[in-house]
Amino acid sequence: MFYQNVLIMSKKVFKYIIITILIFILFSVLGLFGYNYYKKPSLSGEISIKNLDKTSKVYLDDYGIPHIYASTEKDAMLILGYVHAQDRLWQMELLRRIAPGKLSEIFGSKALENDKMFISLGINENSIKTVEQLEKNSTQYILAQAYLDGINQYMTSGKTPIEYDLLGIKKEHFTLVDVHNIIGYMAFSFAMAHKTDPLLTHIHQTLGSNYLKDFGLEGEFFETQIKNIKRKSDFYAEMSNQVAELVNHSPIPPFIGSNSWVIGAEKTKNGKVIFANDPHIAFSQPCTWYEAHIYTPQHEIYGYFLAGVPFPLLGHNRDYAYGLTMFENDDVDFFLEEVNPNDVESYKVKNGYKKFDNRTYEIKVKDSQNVKLNVKMTENGPIFNQSLKNLENTQPVAIYWEYIQGKNELLKALFSLSHAQNLKDFYQKVSLIHAPGLNVMYGDAKNNVAWITSGRLYQLHDSIQPYFINENHQNVIEKRSYLSYDKNPHGINPPWHYVYSANNQTEAIDNYLYPGYYLPQDRAKRITSFLDAKSDWTAKDVEKMILDHTSEIPSKLVKSWIKIIENEKFDMTENKALAILNQWKGSNSVNDIAPTVYNKWLFEYLKLTFEDELGQHFSNFIETHLMKQMFVNQSLNVNSPWWDNKKTANIVETQKDIMFKAFKNAISNLNSQLGNEINQWQWGKVHTLTHQHPIGSIDIMKNYFNVGPAPIDGTNEVINNMLFYLNENGNYEVKAGPSTRRIIDFSDVENSVSILPTGQSGVPSSPHYNDQFELYNQGKFRKMKMNKKEIIKTSTLIVFKKEK
Repeated sequence: MFYQNVLIMSKKVFKYIIITILIFILFSVLGLFGYNYYKKPSLSGEISIKNLDKTSKVYLDDYGIPHIYASTEKDAMLILGYVHAQDRLWQMELLRRIAPGKLSEIFGSKALENDKMFISLGINENSIKTVEQLEKNSTQYILAQAYLDGINQYMTSGKTPIEYDLLGIKKEHFTLVDVHNIIGYMAFSFAMAHKTDPLLTHIHQTLGSNYLKDFGLEGEFFETQIKNIKRKSDFYAEMSNQVAELVNHSPIPPFIGSNSWVIGAEKTKNGKVIFANDPHIAFSQPCTWYEAHIYTPQHEIYGYFLAGVPFPLLGHNRDYAYGLTMFENDDVDFFLEEVNPNDVESYKVKNGYKKFDNRTYEIKVKDSQNVKLNVKMTENGPIFNQSLKNLENTQPVAIYWEYIQGKNELLKALFSLSHAQNLKDFYQKVSLIHAPGLNVMYGDAKNNVAWITSGRLYQLHDSIQPYFINENHQNVIEKRSYLSYDKNPHGINPPWHYVYSANNQTEAIDNYLYPGYYLPQDRAKRITSFLDAKSDWTAKDVEKMILDHTSEIPSKLVKSWIKIIENEKFDMTENKALAILNQWKGSNSVNDIAPTVYNKWLFEYLKLTFEDELGQHFSNFIETHLMKQMFVNQSLNVNSPWWDNKKTANIVETQKDIMFKAFKNAISNLNSQLGNEINQWQWGKVHTLTHQHPIGSIDIMKNYFNVGPAPIDGTNEVINNMLFYLNENGNYEVKAGPSTRRIIDFSDVENSVSILPTGQSGVPSSPHYNDQFELYNQGKFRKMKMNKKEIIKTSTLIVFKKEK
C-alpha cells in the first residue's frame, strides 16, 4: 500500500512538473511573440516630432516604401531620417562603425583585425576634417542636419532594434562625421588595388616577369610596362590575403560592379528615353538600398538611399534619372618605405630621412581589454601592412589613396545630383566627386542620354608602377600629374543613340589607357549586342534584358577546351558531359546542366594550373578581377609557363595534360557530389542565394534573421550577374549581384519599375522584411509609384505633427 501511494504521488508530481514546463514554454512562446510584435515598425497612425514646421503625411505603400508629402524639403528630410531609422537603424549603426574601427565594441575580438585595418586608412580623420570645412549655411548642410535630427529623434523615442538588445549596444546620436564615415567605407569598398597589387608583386618577385605575360600587363589589357624588381618578400601575398579576407567578410557588403544602359529616344518604340541600372553589391540582410519618394512644392525625387546618408545615390523624377556603376579605375598606389638603418623611427625621403608621424588609437573591445594601435604616417600615406596580423614587423608599406587626398565634397555632390537643373548642370556636378571613380549614368525627359565618369584622375610618371608595390621611389607626389575634368571619359548623346557601362575598360585618354581593375568583356559585349540589334525598345523588352543570364564567351571557350583534349579516351558519363557542353549556348538557368560542368572544369583547371606556384595564395587569386580578365587567354595559350607543375620535378606538363586531367577530376567530383546521373546535375542545386544577417551566422538565429537559401538563375559576368567564388566543394553560394533592378521609361514615368532582393525593412517582425524575396528570385518587378491617387489607394497613412 505504501509503495502504491508513493507511485500515485510520483505520478501527480510528474504531472505537475510536465504542466509547469508546458506553461513555461507557452508563456515563453507568447513572450517571444509579444516581444517580436512590439518591435514591429509603425505602419500607420500619428507621430509627434520636434522641429517640424507643418503637419506632413507619409504614405507607406504595399511594399513599405514611404511617400513623403511635406510643405518644405527640410520637413521632408526630417521625416525621411525618422522613417529610415525606423526600418534601418541597426544597419545605420553597423555602417557608421566600420571606418572609425568600432566594430569590436559590439562584436568583440573577432572584429579587431577589421578595426585595425580601417583605422589605419585614415577615413575617420578625413571625415572629421571634412565636416569642419563644410559650409554651415549651405542648403545641403541644413538638409543633412534635418535628416540626422530625424534619425536621432527616432533613436530617442522609437523602438529599439532587436540587435541592440542582443548585443547590448549603447545608443549614441548620429553626426555628420558618421555620414562621411559611411561614405568613406563605400568609397573604399570600390577599390581592388589593396588585394591585387600585393599579389601581383608577389608573383613578379617569386616567379618572374614571364609569369605575368598571361595577365596582359605589358599592354594586352592594361597598357603599362613591367619594371625590374629585385627584392623578394613573401609578405606581399600575405597582405593581399588578409585584406581580401577582411573585406569579403565585413558585416556590411562591399560594392562589386554593376550594369547600366540608357537607350536614346531614336531607339525606343515610344520615342522617349529608357533608363536601366542594377548596381552589383554583396548581398546581405537587410539589403543595401532604402527607397523613399519625397514630394514638396519645390522638389520631387524617388531615391535609393544608403543607411545613414541623407541624399540618394540613385534616383529619378519626372525630368531625369541617374544611376551608378563602378569605374574600376586605379586610385590606390603602394610604396615600400626604406627605414633609416640608424633610426627605426624615420624613413627615407627625397633629401635624406624624415620622422614617421605616429598616431596612437585605442580600440574598445567588448568583454576584453582595450587595444592600443600605433599607425605610422608618411608623405605617401599611412603604413598599411603594420595594422595587419603578423605583419607588424615587416618592412613598412605606405598606401596612397586618392579619397583621403584633397577636398572631400561628396555630400555636396550627392545633394547636387538629386537637385540638378539639366544635363549641363548634372555634368558639372559630377566633377565634385574626386573619389571614388564612378560611371554616372543619366537620361532625361528631353531625350538626352549620358555616361560621365567621376574621379580625380592622374597620370603616373614611368617610374611609378600602378599594379605593383613601388620600391626605390622618391619624390612621388611630383611624379603624379592630374588630368583636368574634361579629360574624364564620358559620352553625351552619341550618334549610336545609347550609352552603357559594365565596368569595362574605357577608351584611351590622349593615347593613355587609364589603369584600373576592369572586368572582362562578357557583359559589355552582351549589352551592346542587344542594343545594336533593334530600334524599337520598350520597357518590357528592357525587363527581359536585365534578367538575361547568357554569355557566348564561356560557351565558345569550352568548345576550344574540348578540342584540346578531343583525342583522349572518355567513359560514358564523360562523353555525355562533353556532348552537353558542345551543345551549350551559354545560358545559366537553374535547370541547366552545362554551367555545373563548366564551372567545375574551370575550377579544376585553375587549381592544377596556378596552385603549385601560388600555394596558399591561390584562393585569393581566384577571387580577384584579375583572374577573370586573364584566364580565357591563358587557357588557350599553349606556351604559358603556368602549365608546368613545379611539384613534378622530372615531368613537364603541357596545356593538354592539365586540361585533360582537370576535366577528368571535374566529372569524378561531380559524380561524388551529385550522383552519377548527369541529368540531375542542375545548376540550381549548386548555385544558391542566402541573404545573410550579421547575427544570422549564429545557428539558433539564422532562421529568424537570414533570408533564403533559394536556387537562383545567373552566374558570374552575365547581365544578371550573380557573383560567386569557385571552390573545392562545388557548392556556389552567391555572394553578390543586382542590389536593385530599376527601369525608368520616360514615356510612362509613373509606371517605372524596380525590385529589391529581400525587402524595404530591416526589422525581422516587419511584413516588409522579405516580401520582395520571391519576386526578385523569379525575375519580377513592382512599381516605383509616383501617382498620388494610386499611392493613397494602396498605402497606410502616418501623419507627422509638430510636437507641442
